[in-house]
Amino acid sequence: MKRSLGILAIVLVIMLSAVWQVSTAQQHKPEKLSKQQLLSLIASAKTPAEHRRVAEYYHATAQDYLAQAKEHAEMAEAYKKNPMTSSSKFATGTVDHCEYFAQSFKEMATKMQELADMHEQMAKDAEAK
Repeated sequence: MKRSLGILAIVLVIMLSAVWQVSTAQQHKPEKLSKQQLLSLIASAKTPAEHRRVAEYYHATAQDYLAQAKEHAEMAEAYKKNPMTSSSKFATGTVDHCEYFAQSFKEMATKMQELADMHEQMAKDAEAK
C-alpha cells in the first residue's frame, strides 16, 4: 500500500511538472510570422505594436541562431575528443565544419539582435509621436 502511494505520488509530480512546462512554454512562445507576413509588416509598420512584433520575430530568430551555434560548438568539442575524428585527416570535414557553423550562427544572431534593437527603438520613437 505504501509503495503504491509512493509511486502514485511520483507519477503525480511528474505529470504536474510536465503540464507546468508545457503551459510555460506556450506563454513565452512568440508569434510565428511567415516570410511574407514579415516583409509586409516591415514595409508598413508605423505603430509601436507593429514594430514590437517585428522585434519579437528578430529576437526569436536570434535565440534560434544562438541555440544552433551552441549545438555546433558542442559537436566540435565532441569531435575533438574522439581520436578518430580529431586527426588532421578528418578535422576539415568535422571539427572545422562545426566551428565554422558555430561562428556563422553567432554572427547571424548578433545581426538579428541588432535588427530587433532597431525595431524596439522605432517602437519607442512611434510612442513619442
